[in-house]
Amino acid sequence: MKQKNNPISRLHRFVASILLLSLTLVPMQRSVAQDGGTMTFIRDAEIEHYLRALSTPIFRAADLDPKAVSLLLIQNSEINAFVAGGINIFFYTGLLQVTDTPEQLQGVIAHETGHIAGGHLARGSQAMRHASAQAIIGMLAGLAAGIASGKGEVAIGAIGGAQEIAQRNLMRYSREQESFADTAALRFLDSIGQSAKGMLEFMKKLAGQDILPIDRQIEYVRTHPLSQDRVNNIEHHLQSRPELANKTLGAAVLLMHERMKAKLLGYLQPETALLRYTDKDPRLPARYARAIALYRTSQLPRALAVVETLLKEEPENPFFIELKAQMLFENGRVSEAITLYQKTVDLVPDSALLRVAYAHALLESKKDGVLDQVIAHLTEANRLEERNGQTWRFLAAAWTRKAELTKSPHDQGLVSYALAEEAISNGQDKEAGQYAARALRTLSKGSPYWLKAQDIKLNVEHNRND
Repeated sequence: MKQKNNPISRLHRFVASILLLSLTLVPMQRSVAQDGGTMTFIRDAEIEHYLRALSTPIFRAADLDPKAVSLLLIQNSEINAFVAGGINIFFYTGLLQVTDTPEQLQGVIAHETGHIAGGHLARGSQAMRHASAQAIIGMLAGLAAGIASGKGEVAIGAIGGAQEIAQRNLMRYSREQESFADTAALRFLDSIGQSAKGMLEFMKKLAGQDILPIDRQIEYVRTHPLSQDRVNNIEHHLQSRPELANKTLGAAVLLMHERMKAKLLGYLQPETALLRYTDKDPRLPARYARAIALYRTSQLPRALAVVETLLKEEPENPFFIELKAQMLFENGRVSEAITLYQKTVDLVPDSALLRVAYAHALLESKKDGVLDQVIAHLTEANRLEERNGQTWRFLAAAWTRKAELTKSPHDQGLVSYALAEEAISNGQDKEAGQYAARALRTLSKGSPYWLKAQDIKLNVEHNRND
């Protein structure tokens, strides 16, 4: 169905002009020249895993299916988080980095979940309701068609002009909605036995912003009107629940939070990370940031040496293993990276991102004997996370190589089907219809993939006529 005069529909159209240059957290993207700047999406298995850990109990307390709520990261130093499309929460990296504790971040999540529970911004977009966050990121990743050298586990793309649209036209709440979201957040936190102290602490970080001119306020305050009444209400609630006053999420979760912040700084501001975390700082998050920053500044031997200290301390940490694999893979040591990626998948089998990274490394080995393994991992990644264009791009590459070996029309039909799925992920309906039609001519009529290709063709035709 076509969307008209719709911010997210325009967002989809902007996506069509993006070129993804890398699958790493390194911000290597070409921004389209548009008024309003750019919006950069980030994928990272570890950070998403951590956000899920904080969010899942909140979502369940709100009677939401945790799998139905999508969490997206936007590279932006501003402090902001917002809900769009009703079931998608967007976090700026600036907000993640300014939170001091996991309790503060969970308070933000609880508040944003309150907006979801209240149906706020339901007007946002029918397109967003029908497309998961993975679909949006899939569109970003899928635009790397033909760029098989993308590396790592984090996908980045730039959306020209979307930032202004998102901030100004879509994510602005009323004071009444803010009050409702606060009340709901407090209820959710009570339900899981967690203190609202973190929520209050984050609110106090914003103190004084509401009296500044709008153009000087941080993004969070511009989109979430702040008032002393809101602070007072949270303080009053805390006083009424003394048994939860000092409840924390514990040392292990605090360490996860510190690792997240260290990782973001190491990738996004490597020079700053090296100044902040010197080699005299023995703390694990400091070494993590330093390893990433050294790698980002082309100091691979030193980076690998620091990673080894992390692995010596936590040899089964999948994300430390992933980091080493990424470093090796991006420096041509593919066979070593494959062994490490396989271990990450064994440790975290439900991570679509890790499976895609493993499959990509296997593809780059150029060994025909691994093609079925590649296809199996990418198929499972698609089951775990729908509409990821990069996954379909790699599947198309694997099926292409298999078709060259087998000379089978069926395998060639699978290539066309994968390209149709990728095009759908990119919001490219016309191309999707063409690839689907091609797949229907070569796949066995009535077979599972033939039926899926037929669905794509019929949906494209329906949307064209709507």
